Amino acid sequence: MATARLPTALACPPATWERSADVVVLGSGAAGLAAGLAARPERSVLLITKDVLSAGSTAWAQGGLAAVLDPEDTLEEHVRDTLEAGAGLCDEGVVRDLVAAAPVAIRQLVSLGARFDPAADGVGPALTREGGHSRNRIVHSQGDKSGAEVQRTLDQAAIAAGVEVLEHAFGLDLMVGRDGAGHRQVTGVRVALLDGDGLAVSIGVVHARAVIVATGGFGQVFASTSNPPAVTGDGVAMCLRAGLALRDVEFVQFHPTVLWLGAEARGQQPLISEAVRGEGAVLRTIEGERIMPGVHPLEDMAPRDVVAAAISATMARSAGAGRDHVMLDATHMGARFSERFPTITEACLKAGIDPAKDWIPVAPAAHYACGGVAADLHGRTDTVGLYVVGEAACTGLHGANRLASNSLTESVVGGIRVGNALSDALPRPAAHAGRPPAGGDALCRPDDATVVRSAMSRHVGVMRTPAGLDEARAVLDGVAASIRTDVPPSRQAWEATNILAVARSIVLTAGAREESRGCHRRTDFPVPREEWRRHLYLGMKARGTLGLRAPAATIPPSAPAAAGA
Repeated sequence: MATARLPTALACPPATWERSADVVVLGSGAAGLAAGLAARPERSVLLITKDVLSAGSTAWAQGGLAAVLDPEDTLEEHVRDTLEAGAGLCDEGVVRDLVAAAPVAIRQLVSLGARFDPAADGVGPALTREGGHSRNRIVHSQGDKSGAEVQRTLDQAAIAAGVEVLEHAFGLDLMVGRDGAGHRQVTGVRVALLDGDGLAVSIGVVHARAVIVATGGFGQVFASTSNPPAVTGDGVAMCLRAGLALRDVEFVQFHPTVLWLGAEARGQQPLISEAVRGEGAVLRTIEGERIMPGVHPLEDMAPRDVVAAAISATMARSAGAGRDHVMLDATHMGARFSERFPTITEACLKAGIDPAKDWIPVAPAAHYACGGVAADLHGRTDTVGLYVVGEAACTGLHGANRLASNSLTESVVGGIRVGNALSDALPRPAAHAGRPPAGGDALCRPDDATVVRSAMSRHVGVMRTPAGLDEARAVLDGVAASIRTDVPPSRQAWEATNILAVARSIVLTAGAREESRGCHRRTDFPVPREEWRRHLYLGMKARGTLGLRAPAATIPPSAPAAAGA
């Protein structure tokens, strides 16, 4: 049977309008807002978001931003912790760059008006610890509302700086032309304006000298996730269709402690921040036995991949209710829990749980994409004028498993760098203008997204088996084979089509990587293998099939970072 193909463009009506901007930003989280803000006032900036400004993942981040601000902490220790969490796949140069830039990024946010929780002595911000960190270095706001504060700060600053925002507008596909030397160059993006039901009001083309993809990750590819509904991998799928390479998308971080709301719960589920364990909470079986002692030297503060795998193994060994979840015991905090974690308290109380006296039922759920579009920490890709920042990008910082709270920091640092670079100089106009891509004559049905998500959570979760990957592949191929030409263009159909493209990419690379490393765990290859200490790249061929690209060389081992250096 012929391989079921993916659309090479999203189907939509003909464009009826055009406009131009120096810089187009797709996405309204920390990365996109920081980029747009930094590009002003030198450049005209149009920020496009398919929902409203605050609908992405940034506003939901609870933990905070990681940076070395404690005099007792060192950059080398932050580097070491990041490299250890990344399980051999981090780019050490990128890690060192980010760690050095992180304190400056925090100060820039403060200068814009961000209100972080102060230390008890009133000197500097309060710092807490999360999994994988050897020191307290997580800056937070209002206890567990750190992302919301970053979102508020950047929202207000970007609008005040003159960034134009186009809400309820769906970025469909990139337009790619050529520069004078024949290199691929982005020239704009095709956009759909949406009504309140997600249907297309009109289609237009926005011409731009630079396009910044900052659309976030793809947690909604899975049925159970901590991500909000808007996080459907749109930018990653868009770049895939435009011919860019994706890197390491098999590394999906499953947050170990998401509030368990029952076996039938689907979609976004409340996150129980790692900072709860940073304040001394411990994981237990439903019978009360502690889970993490003996698993890792840091026990409950081990890196996320270790904790998620330990929880999954515990559930697999259990019977009855223990197969679905474990318990997080934070009762030692008593009434102080609600003061430190007001958002989490609200979610727990809504589910009938009082964290001051009750253990909290938790289970792993899809949380963060460590892989994405291949780019550097300045957002640069192999296509002139196209930049990818934040969770949509794979910069080499996170490796096979992200260290907690490095992501918001990366988004702010990367966004500022892209914006500053474009403020200084725009790419020259393309010698050969791009056109909206052809091949967009069919879409997934909106309901197909449910089928894909269910298969991904069931078969491509924390622990991956050969039979499960085969079953997931068969389900996704069946969905691809049933793509239809009579599906009305809408946000829901476009999202379903993007979800399918990302899901098939994950299954392809998860099947190819024959080892367990970081947050990719295979039961048939349970340990890391030296020959697999390299990145996996994939791309879309001209007719909509996916394929692995030539593998990169094995990554050299990182030199051990000296403790306390």
